[in-house]
Amino acid sequence: MPQELSSSAQRFQETLRQRGFAHQVVELPDSTRTAKEAAHAVGCQIEQIVKSLVFKGSQSQTPLLVLASGPNRVDERRLSELVGEPIEKADADFVRQRTGFVVGGVAPLGHRESVAAFIDETLLQYETLWAAAGTPHAVFQLTPADLQAMTDGRVVAITEPAAR
Repeated sequence: MPQELSSSAQRFQETLRQRGFAHQVVELPDSTRTAKEAAHAVGCQIEQIVKSLVFKGSQSQTPLLVLASGPNRVDERRLSELVGEPIEKADADFVRQRTGFVVGGVAPLGHRESVAAFIDETLLQYETLWAAAGTPHAVFQLTPADLQAMTDGRVVAITEPAAR
């Protein structure tokens, strides 16, 4: 029998179902706010954790979602080139307002508004991935193909050279 989910995790579970995805959200007692915490909580390699990082266009204020492998750092200069304007990290208020999720719980889909997604190409080498599911304690398992289908994300080389 499935466990009862918090309201945010349940809302995300409903988003998955409404969009035709059968993935199951799991809420854990341990925090999954950071990639390291998430990997420990689910028992996988940190590289299999999909970090959802929100940036914004400095001029347009457009939210941008980078879905990166756990240990990788985003090459912000590369992201700026990809979107055609300077970018900056989004603060917690911007993230919540534009995505509907808190930092540490930003899911790859189901945002309040349309968000351009960029997928770290290194995620494609793993059979199984884990991503946030609406709260800093909720995750769901998926494949790289699922991630692409769910987000319509653009697969790119987006990590700093030292992380590749």
